[in-house]
Amino acid sequence: MYAGQQPIIVLKEGTSREKGKGALGGNIAAAKAIADAVRTTLGPKGMDKMLVDSMGDVTITNDGVTILKEIEVQHPAAKMMVEVAKTQDQECRDGTTTAVTLAGELLKKAETLTDQKVHPTIINRGFALAAEKANEVLERIGKKVTYEEDETLRSVAETSLTGKVSGAYKELLANIALKACKSVAEAYNGSCIVDLDNIKVEKKQGGSVEETKLIEGIILDKERVHPDMPRVVKNAKILLTDQALEVKKTEVDAKIQITDPSQLQKYLDQEEQVLKNFVEIVKKTGASVVICQKGIDDLAQYYLSKAGIYAVRRAKKSDMEALSKATKARVISNLKEASAKDLGKAGVVEEKKIGDDKMTFVTSCPKAKAVSILIRGGTEHVVDEVERGVQDAIGVIGISIEDGRIITGGGSSAIEIAMALRDYAPTVGGREQMAVEAFANAVEIIPRALAENAGLDAIEMLINLRKAHREGKKWEGINVMKGKTEDMQKNKVLESLKMNTHAIRSATEAATMILRIDDVISSKGSEKAPAMPPGGMPGGAGGMPGEY
Repeated sequence: MYAGQQPIIVLKEGTSREKGKGALGGNIAAAKAIADAVRTTLGPKGMDKMLVDSMGDVTITNDGVTILKEIEVQHPAAKMMVEVAKTQDQECRDGTTTAVTLAGELLKKAETLTDQKVHPTIINRGFALAAEKANEVLERIGKKVTYEEDETLRSVAETSLTGKVSGAYKELLANIALKACKSVAEAYNGSCIVDLDNIKVEKKQGGSVEETKLIEGIILDKERVHPDMPRVVKNAKILLTDQALEVKKTEVDAKIQITDPSQLQKYLDQEEQVLKNFVEIVKKTGASVVICQKGIDDLAQYYLSKAGIYAVRRAKKSDMEALSKATKARVISNLKEASAKDLGKAGVVEEKKIGDDKMTFVTSCPKAKAVSILIRGGTEHVVDEVERGVQDAIGVIGISIEDGRIITGGGSSAIEIAMALRDYAPTVGGREQMAVEAFANAVEIIPRALAENAGLDAIEMLINLRKAHREGKKWEGINVMKGKTEDMQKNKVLESLKMNTHAIRSATEAATMILRIDDVISSKGSEKAPAMPPGGMPGGAGGMPGEY
């Protein structure tokens, strides 16, 4: 506002604006709060979080992305950190806690540099150079792994499972995950592709985790539609259809006037004949099992059961696609065009009772390119956590087969990166050198967190690791079980290379994006925020915060 002039109002009433260092500080604080929330879950000795949603449902987990999805994040910068975890989960299925923890530490180091009057643009340039160099180091120390190296791939899965509820059964679950990935792996243009959508994970509460098993075929959470149908069909010929086995209703409003009782009987007979024709078509194809994506009329169920045909209705579209891959059957949209060549094959189709529910098992499929894993556990929380562990194990094996490279875990690669960056920093020159050194210090948060979560002296562990790596022991990492540094290659603590490179890339991108923000303009809704009571935050109760 100039002297004698009216103020110019640009923003609508109620809009708040925060500029400069205040905006940057607020964003960094929110991002660090998210990183601190998941950091204690990292590693074999990481702790779990209990999350209670607004409906009172409880989730107990130490899976980074699950924690961040469940908590109600309000701050925009905190939401960006949640996106880091989601992206990491979509791409690699594992490494979400690593990515978020690293992003939080990068911002913490960047805040120290901004206090020293280093401009955020310079920090970002230094971080970009450091991230590129870090991935070069990972490429250099990475080891090749092939589809045939079962022992190595199993170790990658076991490393992913260690520290979770499922860790006590890691050998069993790693074996199941490995067999599942190898079952659906396909050669393509000289490389190996593992489509994880072809691995169906079904969970049922009850029994023990030890009862978890791989099914070479598909499990449907459905039972046969009629009790008189056969419970077991061997050497099954399977017809898949997405057409309803019901009398089709008209798409326009129509009214049928019946003036004579005989006309009513003719109408009912005609309906019955339509359903009978459906069943006759199925019988002509030679199918012994029908799986329908839509409904099956009660009368059609009766005729199918009389013909000795096993039928399932209202199967999910994803299950139909998986069944098509497993049995080599085509999904028929028009039953009149169905023929014997459209049918798929399975050794056994059987209805089994699992817990309190009946399920259909389509197994012994020849060269099945779609498989299922049935997860069991004593309680709902155990089953859910085992499922998350199995999904992570499948993911890391899949990307290890596709990428063909692995590295050692236990913080060994982080120390190797940090040392390489400290040697690289002086060659960069300028103030970017400070940012590269800050990146090197930030990367060491991984071994530091591993040590802290195991109750070890983090400084002593870091000193021992740096000494070992200076002596050329590039596989040296922290054995949290024994409380000392050891060769991670000998201990078979292995991780996917792609998981680590993606974590570094996504953490760096999130940190640089937050650092570039110097102005936060937020439009307030009509509702007023709750007044701050004297003495602190509203509510006053202690414990883990519900939102950041």
